[in-house]
Amino acid sequence: MKYTVDGSLCTGHGRCYTVAPTVYAPDDEGYNLRRGDSVEVSPGQDGDARRGARVCPERAIELAE
Repeated sequence: MKYTVDGSLCTGHGRCYTVAPTVYAPDDEGYNLRRGDSVEVSPGQDGDARRGARVCPERAIELAE
């Protein structure tokens, strides 16, 4: 599974890295650190990736199998 964070939608609420800190991380300004990148999710962390994407109020996180 991979995830991509749309930098034009992410407003830095931090919900993704609050509920799934092993998958998502903040930058110095509170935005998702990996905006615009396609990131491979580590084995066994698919559930956390889905949880983090689900709580994003802007729906800025796209998941791909």
